Amino acid sequence: MQRAPFSAAVSMEVTHMDAKTYTHDEVGSMLRDHGINPTAQRVEIARELFSRKGHYSAEDVFTLVNNEQAQVSKATVYNTLGLFAEKGLIRQLIVDPTKVFYDPNMIPHHHFYDVVTGVLTDIDAEEVRITGLPPLPAGAQMEGVDVIVRMRRPSTEAR
Repeated sequence: MQRAPFSAAVSMEVTHMDAKTYTHDEVGSMLRDHGINPTAQRVEIARELFSRKGHYSAEDVFTLVNNEQAQVSKATVYNTLGLFAEKGLIRQLIVDPTKVFYDPNMIPHHHFYDVVTGVLTDIDAEEVRITGLPPLPAGAQMEGVDVIVRMRRPSTEAR
């Protein structure tokens, strides 16, 4: 799944990864179900994330949210994305120390990351086999394993 192009149109409904369309009230309920107070800014940010299939940086979300009438500060976007990730509404993907993406697809999956183009593409979890993990430290519980395969496509230019 590649990053979707930006769109100036903001839908009044939100589509989650399972292709179910959510109303404004349902977005608020989704936030409350994750222990998040549904402020107007948080609902708007959630709308932008769940209305598209893709992986977005905080800067991308900031631009998307502010394409219409909404005026959401950069700090609010960063804080809200962090809160959404902390509460399990979205996944935070750190592809390198300077690039962080947010993924609303919570179905188990992994990613290819093109280091040249910056594009993330989903890999079905069934296509990855992970074996031989070391034992966890005493008292620790596994929360998951995320695989990011960093790649570079061969250049088509003559050298």
